[in-house]
Amino acid sequence: MSVVRSHRYSVADTDLEEFLARRSSLIATVRKGHPGLTHAVLIQLEDGTYTDTWHWETAEQMGAAFAALPTFPEAPLTMALTKDSTALNGRVVDEH
Repeated sequence: MSVVRSHRYSVADTDLEEFLARRSSLIATVRKGHPGLTHAVLIQLEDGTYTDTWHWETAEQMGAAFAALPTFPEAPLTMALTKDSTALNGRVVDEH
């Protein structure tokens, strides 16, 4: 089964539009070099924070992409608009 990296963070309402544009650019750049990224889902929770889950075909593909993260200039630009960020890795065990 696939693996995921799930982030949770806050984004100021005034930064949301710019954040979404930067996130989209980051995802496109990651996919160019690491096609194992199958999809990314951003959810705004009722408390106003966001969960951002990136799904990968394999743990190796995810690891390679995150090892290369310092080479993606979009990454720090995107994350600069977030605060209180946490990240967890996981493995999909059931999906319908």
